[in-house]
Amino acid sequence: MFSKKQDKGEKMDLNQYRYFLKDSIRKKIDFSKTDQSQGRNAPPIEKPYSPDSKRIKLINADWEEIYDISLSKAIKNRESRRNYNQDPLSIRELSFLLWATQGVRLYAGNFAFRNVPSAGCRHALETYLAVFNVESAQPGKKVEPGIYRYLPLTHELLFEFSKENLQDEMIKATFGQSFAGQSAVTFIWSTIPYRMEWRYGLDSHKVIAMDAGHVGQNMYLACEAIGAGTCAIGAYDQEYLDELLRIDGKDEFSIYLTPVGKY
Repeated sequence: MFSKKQDKGEKMDLNQYRYFLKDSIRKKIDFSKTDQSQGRNAPPIEKPYSPDSKRIKLINADWEEIYDISLSKAIKNRESRRNYNQDPLSIRELSFLLWATQGVRLYAGNFAFRNVPSAGCRHALETYLAVFNVESAQPGKKVEPGIYRYLPLTHELLFEFSKENLQDEMIKATFGQSFAGQSAVTFIWSTIPYRMEWRYGLDSHKVIAMDAGHVGQNMYLACEAIGAGTCAIGAYDQEYLDELLRIDGKDEFSIYLTPVGKY
């Protein structure tokens, strides 16, 4: 029930945002008019990039043999961890986390079947990483700090750019949450809404948020397997973070973060 202290405007706002959680809008949409039904080409399932871009090959492995932890143990031990030590993540561990959260099982034309579910197999998320402390495949060397993007179709890291004081920038972008800049790597998921809108129109946006939740839960469980901690972040400065990632904030914008580090 609404408090008597809440004015009419507040009640209207609460009802509006509660409506977002419902699926009532589905009954009002003419799905024959979506871009998919109109025969328009599906948007790319991965953001394009220059073939000359700097990329890092990630590791493919039989992960079940390397990270042998029972599902029940991972679920039981899962918790939000915000304090990390200075130990780096290895490129193998990072490869596993990316595989667990957005890895592709099967690529079939306009569809990429991944290790997380997505409404209509639309997968409207992109994965960015603020890399601070990750060991490369070359012994004794580190992955250059900076902003990267995951390329799920080829299982690679695409170097986007380096940024001075990136750790401080990440803390500022998350309203002072220090662990966002004290991790070994901070994952940032953006959404490209049209990937979902192409099929579902106005019924797209709730399921994009649900898809982000699926990814976050896989991250928690995968971190348990490698002995790392994570804590999902939903409170961030939208405009500041989008600008930091150099995305437009309209056709693509940030939606979710998870710092990861050893503890």
